[in-house]
Amino acid sequence: MMTTKKITDEVGLWNAFRGGDHDAFTLIYRSYVNLLYNYSTSITQDRELIKDCLHDLFVELWRNHQNLGETTSIRYYLMASIKRKLVRHLETQQRQIQHHESYYVEYPDYVGSHENRLVACEDEQQFSNVLNESFRFLTKRQREAISLKFFHDMDTDQISNLMDINPQSVYNLIFGALKTLKQHISIEKVSFA
Repeated sequence: MMTTKKITDEVGLWNAFRGGDHDAFTLIYRSYVNLLYNYSTSITQDRELIKDCLHDLFVELWRNHQNLGETTSIRYYLMASIKRKLVRHLETQQRQIQHHESYYVEYPDYVGSHENRLVACEDEQQFSNVLNESFRFLTKRQREAISLKFFHDMDTDQISNLMDINPQSVYNLIFGALKTLKQHISIEKVSFA
């Protein structure tokens, strides 16, 4: 395996990393993480989101190093990757905000009453608690698949690569998890009634 001391060009460094050279990966991380952080601040000012996305990016890179394609510019590859990741997260956040705003436009009477807002807030908190409690009935792999699908907005192929399982197994995990959640949430709703 090639060591980073012998690597002087980006193509060689990238190929060594793709071949599993951990020193090459470390060198790439140290060489580009600050540049990527600074670049990311031009996309969003949410520092925590940037840190989370950078962490996820480098974890995914290492996990999938054998499947990555060639590049002549590590900098360009990483900048494009972090931009895609940030934009995906920001679009998801924006969709959630628009969903909430459109709900209030669609149901203006609901917004008008302070009492209604308090009751809705309590209901939402209660449902959130029930949902969180229901997660304990899932296996670790089911929780991971659900998290990647619904909280990290990943598609089946991305989840399959990240979890190192085939796409059918991803479907099975998510279907099983949703079925379990539905059962436990229904039971909890009955007990609240």
